[in-house]
Amino acid sequence: MTDAYAPADLPEKIQHYIDGEFVDSLDGDTFEVLNPVTNETYVLAAAGKKADIERAVAAAKRAFDEGPWPRMVPRERSRVLHRIADIVESRDARLAELESYDSGLPITQALGQARRAAENFRFFADLIVAQADDAFKVPGKQMNYVNRKPIGVAGLITPWNTPFMLESWKLGPALATGNTVVLKPAEFTPLSASLWAGIFEEAGLPKGVFNLVNGLGEDAGDALVKHPDVPLISFTGESRTGQIIFGNAAPFLKGLSMELGGKSPAVVFADADLDTAIDACIFGVFSLNGERCTAGSRILVQREVYDEFVERYAAQAKRVKVGLPHDPTTEVGALVHPEHYDKVMSYVEIGKGEGRLVAGGGRPEGFPTGNYVAPTVFADVAPDARIFQEEIFGPVVAITPFDTDEEALALANNTRYGLAAYIWTNDLKRAHNFAGAVEAGMVWLNSNNVRDLRTPFGGVKASGLGHEGGYRSIDFYTDQQSVHITLGAPHNPVFGKQTPPAEQDLDDPDPR
Repeated sequence: MTDAYAPADLPEKIQHYIDGEFVDSLDGDTFEVLNPVTNETYVLAAAGKKADIERAVAAAKRAFDEGPWPRMVPRERSRVLHRIADIVESRDARLAELESYDSGLPITQALGQARRAAENFRFFADLIVAQADDAFKVPGKQMNYVNRKPIGVAGLITPWNTPFMLESWKLGPALATGNTVVLKPAEFTPLSASLWAGIFEEAGLPKGVFNLVNGLGEDAGDALVKHPDVPLISFTGESRTGQIIFGNAAPFLKGLSMELGGKSPAVVFADADLDTAIDACIFGVFSLNGERCTAGSRILVQREVYDEFVERYAAQAKRVKVGLPHDPTTEVGALVHPEHYDKVMSYVEIGKGEGRLVAGGGRPEGFPTGNYVAPTVFADVAPDARIFQEEIFGPVVAITPFDTDEEALALANNTRYGLAAYIWTNDLKRAHNFAGAVEAGMVWLNSNNVRDLRTPFGGVKASGLGHEGGYRSIDFYTDQQSVHITLGAPHNPVFGKQTPPAEQDLDDPDPR
C-alpha cells in the first residue's frame, strides 16, 4: 500500500495557533502524524508543552478581559457564528478529504461529519439569540431576574474520532456564550483542527478568542487542565483519562463536562421489526469504523429470534465493504493509528476464547498492511466476558441471548458504562418502561442514533459527568447570577436597636 491518495496541498507542518498567529512550540519539539492506511509519517506537528499552554491561556485571558468578544450583544456574536457555518459548509468536501485521510474514516461519513460541524455552529448561533433568561415576580414585593455571564477561558480537549465535528460541538457553544478558548485536539488527528484558524479569521472572530495548542495529552492536555486561569474544561475521551482530569481539576474546583466511554446495549425483542433492527445494529457498530462512543456494541436478542438474528447479522456483516477511506463505496476504512489497531486486535483474540466467532476475526482480504480490521461478530458471549464488559472502540460486536424482559434489563445494565441504549420492540408499554429503567444517559426506541441538538447529550456511571446540548451547553459555559429587587417596603429585620425583640419582624423567609 502506498500513499498515492494523499490530498493535494497538505501542509508542510502543523503549528499551534496562538493570539492570531501560527507558531512553533517554544522548545521546537514536534511529533509525527501518521496516515492510517500506510502508517507512514506524512507531516510533523508542533508538540505543545506547559510553556505553550501558558502562552495560549494568556492570550485567551487577555482577549476575555480586554477584548470585544464577551461584551458583544448575542446578535453580533451570532452573525460571526453564522459566517463560520457558511464557510464550513462551503468547504465541506475539502474538510472531509482531509479528515478522511488523517483519521481513516470513509469519505462519505467524513462528509456528513463536516456538514454536521456547520450545523452545530448554526444551531448555537440561533440559540444564543433566542435564549430567554428567567425572571420571577412577587407582586408588590420583589422581582428577581437572572444575568448570564461568560465565565472566561474554556479549555477544550477533543478526541480523534470525528475530530472536526466534535471540536465544533464544543467550540460552538463556548464561543456563542462569549467565552474565549484554548483547544487541545487529539494528537493522532491534528490535521482538520488546523483549519479552524483560517475559518475563524475569515468569519471575523477577534484575535485571541480562539487558540489551539497541539501536543500529547500528558503534556499539553495536562497543563491545560491544571492551569489556574482556565475555569472550565470540556473533555471527550476515554473514562480512565476522565478520571485523571477529574482529579487534576479538583484543587481548582473547575467546571467539568466530560463525555466518556461507552459499551451501549442494543436490545432486540422477538416482536421487533427484525429487518430494520438488523440494519440499525449493523450501522450502529460498524459506522465510523466502530470508533464511536455511542456504538451499540452489545446486542441482546430475545431467544425466540436469536438464531435467526445471529445468522442474518453475521451474513450482513460479512458484506460490509471495507476499503480505502477516499473510496465513496467504502463503509469501513482504516482504524486511526497502529496503537489503536493493536488494542482492537487484542480484543479480537480475547473474543475468540469468549464467544463463537461468526464473522471477521482478523484482517480483511486485500489489506495486508494498514490499520484494517474486518467487521467482527461474536455470538453466545457470556455477560462476564471482557468483550461484553470493556470498551473496544472498533468494528467488533458481542451478541448475547435473553429470555425475559427482566433478564434483558439486567444484562443491559450489567456494565460500568451508561452512555446510550437502543431498544427494538413493537410493544409500546414495554418500550417506555424499559427506557425508564435502563441505566443510560440517552435511549433510542426503534431508532438508530439520530440526534436532536436541543436534547441533552451525556451519560451516567463511567460514561460521563454533566450534559451538553441545547440549553445544557449554555448552562455549562455561563455563570448564572441572580439579581433581587425590592418593589415594596424593604424586608429588613433590624439588629442592634433599643426596640424590644417582640416588636421586630424576624420572620426571615430564607435565613441562610
